Amino acid sequence: MQKYAFARSGLRIAAALALIGTLLLTAACGKDKSAGSAKPTAPAGPADTIALYRSNCISCHGGGLAGMMGPATDLRSVGSRLTEAQIAAQIANGGERMPALKDRLTAQEIDKLASWLAGLH
Repeated sequence: MQKYAFARSGLRIAAALALIGTLLLTAACGKDKSAGSAKPTAPAGPADTIALYRSNCISCHGGGLAGMMGPATDLRSVGSRLTEAQIAAQIANGGERMPALKDRLTAQEIDKLASWLAGLH
């Protein structure tokens, strides 16, 4: 009988340690509230263009333009890699994993985004 009591207490200890470990891992994965980890924001630009970016692009390209889906989605210096016309074509027609936005945005909205992004070097 004592053998089973020891096994139960061992299970309780193991369960408690597992719970503590899970809590510690969860806490470690939490957001850092320090000043150095402020949430990235999109670079300055015209308010209507920034609003377009936030409502159509931020889910893949991120708030700081660094990309959320790999290096190809990093827009921080897209203007040094692509011309304004190439950026507009990419927005309109999409790409490998990027959806085409020509049916969701007007030509004027695409041009605003392309002009703003082309200025990022």
